[in-house]
Amino acid sequence: MSILDKHGIVERNATLLLVGSLAVVSIGGIVEIAPLFYLENTIEKVEGMRPYSPLELAGRNIYIREGCYVCHSQMIRPFRDEVERYGHYSLAAESMYDHPFQWGSKRTGPDLARVGDRYSNEWHVQHLTAPRSVVPESVMPSYAFLKTTPLQVTNVAMELKANRTVGVPYSDEMLQYAEADMKAQADPNADTTGLEARYPKAKIGDFDGDPTKLTEMDALVAYLQMLGTLVDFSTYDDAAGYR
Repeated sequence: MSILDKHGIVERNATLLLVGSLAVVSIGGIVEIAPLFYLENTIEKVEGMRPYSPLELAGRNIYIREGCYVCHSQMIRPFRDEVERYGHYSLAAESMYDHPFQWGSKRTGPDLARVGDRYSNEWHVQHLTAPRSVVPESVMPSYAFLKTTPLQVTNVAMELKANRTVGVPYSDEMLQYAEADMKAQADPNADTTGLEARYPKAKIGDFDGDPTKLTEMDALVAYLQMLGTLVDFSTYDDAAGYR
């Protein structure tokens, strides 16, 4: 009896086919899943990545609250047209401190994964206040109220501690200075030495155009201005990783 004849027996017997299918799927599943239990982290760490500063984290919360992720993605796919338009394709490590991630499911507006440093703070404020004044074809609603809404975070340290619970490496020092760091990042006259040491490459200064107040606009613009700026992509080769 040939191998094909034996295979035919299995195909004609529903019980044998079911048992065989379950065995193959089980073995394949074990081979794929079991090694993951022995890995401390499945995401390759990338130099430059750090947790969000308290002000950036507050801005991210506002970004989520206002539903910005519905129209904007934060995931550049490794396709030529996307890379040419938005920049280097997204790395898994860039979302490792996101809970939840902001990859999005559609694009009514452009991808924002690399929007940091592309525009000035003034441009972002104007765009959020009156979108069509800078992008005539925009269908984005106005978020002018952010500039007049004081930023209120009940307990900044607890926000960081909650994120630390799910794996974000906020240190005790970061928790201790959380509220001070949030205020200092948007104050052009503040001493930011400690802030810059704790959060390298943090954008510092007045974000909303009014240095006398800390507003939700400050937080959101601070968040947008850091997106895509932490990793030095000049050290990467699109096809083979590091050069």
